[in-house]
Amino acid sequence: MKVEIPIFHSFLAARLNCNSHRPHPSFPPPRRCLISPPVAGEARFSLSLSRLIQSYLLESLAMEQDTGMFTVPQTIGNVLCCKCGIPMAPNAANMCVTCLRSEVDITEGLQKNVIIMHCPECDSYLQPPRTWIKAQWESKELLTFCVKRLKNLNKVRLVHAEFVWTEPHSKRIKVRLKVQKEVLNGAILEQSYIIEYVQQDHMCESCSRVAANPDQWVAAVQLRQHVPHRRTFFYLEQLILKHDAAARAIKIQQMEQGIDFFFSNRSHGVKFVEFVGKVAPVRSRTDKQLVSHDIKSNNYNYKHTFSVEISPICREDLICLPPKVALSLGNLGPLVICSKVTNSIALLDPFTLRHCFLDADQYWRSSFKCLLTSRQLVEYIVLDVESVSSEVNVGGSKYALADAQVARVSDFGKNDIIFNIRTHLGHLLSPGDYALGYDLYAANNNDIDLEKYKGLVLPEAILIKKSYEEKRQKKRGKPRSWKLKTLNMEVDDTKVRGDQEKTSNEYEQFLRDLEENPELRFNISLYRNKEYQPSEMASVTDGEDLPSVPLEELLADLDLSDVEDSGDSMRE
Repeated sequence: MKVEIPIFHSFLAARLNCNSHRPHPSFPPPRRCLISPPVAGEARFSLSLSRLIQSYLLESLAMEQDTGMFTVPQTIGNVLCCKCGIPMAPNAANMCVTCLRSEVDITEGLQKNVIIMHCPECDSYLQPPRTWIKAQWESKELLTFCVKRLKNLNKVRLVHAEFVWTEPHSKRIKVRLKVQKEVLNGAILEQSYIIEYVQQDHMCESCSRVAANPDQWVAAVQLRQHVPHRRTFFYLEQLILKHDAAARAIKIQQMEQGIDFFFSNRSHGVKFVEFVGKVAPVRSRTDKQLVSHDIKSNNYNYKHTFSVEISPICREDLICLPPKVALSLGNLGPLVICSKVTNSIALLDPFTLRHCFLDADQYWRSSFKCLLTSRQLVEYIVLDVESVSSEVNVGGSKYALADAQVARVSDFGKNDIIFNIRTHLGHLLSPGDYALGYDLYAANNNDIDLEKYKGLVLPEAILIKKSYEEKRQKKRGKPRSWKLKTLNMEVDDTKVRGDQEKTSNEYEQFLRDLEENPELRFNISLYRNKEYQPSEMASVTDGEDLPSVPLEELLADLDLSDVEDSGDSMRE
């Protein structure tokens, strides 16, 4: 048996034969030799050989720590280029970079000029065969689209890609690519080159259809809510703007009890209906009408209509629950307040602070209407407040039960009627404050569900929220430090002046609700008003304790170009 082992300098050779002197570290590298140990002592020879190697390593390590080891520096020599003769570092081709590039062009066969189709209306690009991709100027999406349009790019290795600045109106896009490829004898060459893309304007199918006939729509979504106010649509408009849910709409039209959205594709209408169902309790039905039919190709063209009805229950409404519904909710109420409306309805008992949530399916299975709406709120003045329970968190909002003595503001100077009631606003009200509530003492109720509760004693008043009307009188006419964005809707100009004033008053009340309720503006984007300038002469007590929107919740105002591109407007 022959074992091939390295001889570490002259140390191992000396130890195999006899004890010799230690070799100098500068001796040439070890050679390899063949040693044929006796067959009988093969195991003893392997053990002695491993001990010799171990002892050599230990002695070498001790010598390095004591005296320091002398190493010969390795230098890389230079060679002459085979073409121009300049000194250079050796490589596989033995040619300098300049000569190598003159001999080999790795960009040969790659595209240098490409024509792309661009839709000037929606700012999208055609990805063959029929896909249109939206991409902004010099964006990551546009760079990815340009690189994917190149052919034969798999022959090289792409290292880097970047835009080269061009005039936006020049209809040219330039991209600089850096690629690598293996050339002569395994040498890797890196090279940069510029590709020029020529934009040719060509309208996409949807834009050409809209340009030919703006009223040509495929799907229409009709949002309706049968209530005498538009507070729900003001809030829903802000949610649509924040989530950009109506970006695909070709026309938006304001109707008497709702809004109509028109789309060029049925899938866009379905997606919009799904969005509305996630933010409001709705029920919908769909219908379609045949427009044309091609007998030869068996193609049908339909117009689809989605009728979406929003629940008539709104925030701050007073509700009398039907007996069956109250029983299913654990004998809640029957007089409850709607405290919040999302895709479900939050109901609160103002006398016990019990609450529950009704989703859309539960509500429409046994629907009911409100007893009194927010338009019937009456202003009261608080004369005395006595706390009954400590402040508790109910459904994400804070409430506290209290017994209060209140009187109607309109009764001052006429009579001395005082109401002793229980309210859930004990953590907010103090003697001398004003509050808005429902006057059940003078209300004429003709509700069928209320008549089913025999022997039910109605309270004289139910307070809903604290009022800041007296403090707002001091700031009347002053602009706000924030503003909202509005949809670009077509409004019927034939409305009488009274309806316009009514809409303006309702919108002003919606803005006040945003200032008073932080939960209401949680899902809304508020923008800073650049034209707002705080008055230096304002008194210290002006607007004291008046709710307002903190500056940290406001977003930076949009530029004029951004507003024009989005087709929306700003409203204070």
